[in-house]
Amino acid sequence: MSVNTEKEIAFASTEVLAKAGDQSGSLEDGFSMRKILGVNVPNNIELIEIIEKGLPFNTFVRLSKNTGISSDNLRVAVGIKQRTLTRRKESKKFTSEESDRLVSVYRLLAQTFELFEGNKEAARNWFTSPNRALAGRSPLEVSSTETGTREVENLIGRLEHGVFT
Repeated sequence: MSVNTEKEIAFASTEVLAKAGDQSGSLEDGFSMRKILGVNVPNNIELIEIIEKGLPFNTFVRLSKNTGISSDNLRVAVGIKQRTLTRRKESKKFTSEESDRLVSVYRLLAQTFELFEGNKEAARNWFTSPNRALAGRSPLEVSSTETGTREVENLIGRLEHGVFT
């Protein structure tokens, strides 16, 4: 990452992460859950109910298309093997655990896109590139577990506050 990019990241608003989890929208509704995933819920309680029932397969397709993250990379981030993804495509539905991971990855991507102030190319590049703060692994690779997702969220928070690691 260039020095100029790191300086730009350091001055990002601290309100950005708070907005990333908001169901109503972010980046002026450009990265809302409704737009990106096709899931329209007013609060997290209703989202939990949808997750428990399992998200439709089309949610995965929409997330890949709307973020520009390849389905193979997205599959890795969600922690689903190719064969399992093929079965989910046939059944047209994810399990509740897979649905929860898909929403977690969406939120992480929303935070990443907001960190880069809507610059999707820069956000995708950062999300898929090795990072020293993650022991040389990309945020995409690390996000395949809940602990990894938290680590990437912490890294985004540090970058927003100008703490370079």
